[in-house]
Amino acid sequence: MSTLTLYGFSPSGNCHKVRLLLEQLGRPYQWIETDSSRGATRTPEFLALNPNGKVPLLALDDGRTLPESNAMLCWLAEGTDYLPSDAWQRAQALSWMFFEQYSHEPYVAVARFIRGWTPAGSPRRAELARLRERGHQALAVMERHLVGSPWFTGPRYGIADIALFAYTDVAGEGGFDLAPYPALRDWLARVRATPAFVPMAPPSAEAAALLALPD
Repeated sequence: MSTLTLYGFSPSGNCHKVRLLLEQLGRPYQWIETDSSRGATRTPEFLALNPNGKVPLLALDDGRTLPESNAMLCWLAEGTDYLPSDAWQRAQALSWMFFEQYSHEPYVAVARFIRGWTPAGSPRRAELARLRERGHQALAVMERHLVGSPWFTGPRYGIADIALFAYTDVAGEGGFDLAPYPALRDWLARVRATPAFVPMAPPSAEAAALLALPD
């Protein structure tokens, strides 16, 4: 089995989802903290590993590298209970992972980023109202699903849940009130109760101070 190295930024949901699965699989790995907010992914050394200049990045000891968090989840979960073997259930899990990247993360995660990782008074804060409107639409879709099903990865917990959990769990830092979503809040609690669960690292003191500012 290959030795794994994971380049990631600890407060990033996309990075944390991969770390969470590795922990729950019990796979040994090396974590290399790579602060994308301070340009660590734009160095020549990192760009040689991932020309797209983003984390997370998974590197194998044979020189192969894999970008994109949800691709990592699929590869790591292959042959385990975290990815359904049934073709239809697998397609359903993948559909939620595409939803996470295209209908959820661009709003829920970006609102959090603007509040905590752009300067106070940034003109980007003008985007927050639109981002929250679209983010609440995504959260409402999740709520409707969870009213009738406990998980997003078929009949059991798996990688679609991990993908959606990461930024949903910190949605409050983006200014999203989760009180209107009781089924979603119950699902978050179920994910936190799964074996070998690890929480996302808190933001830096600088980011936490920005997150505490009113919009």
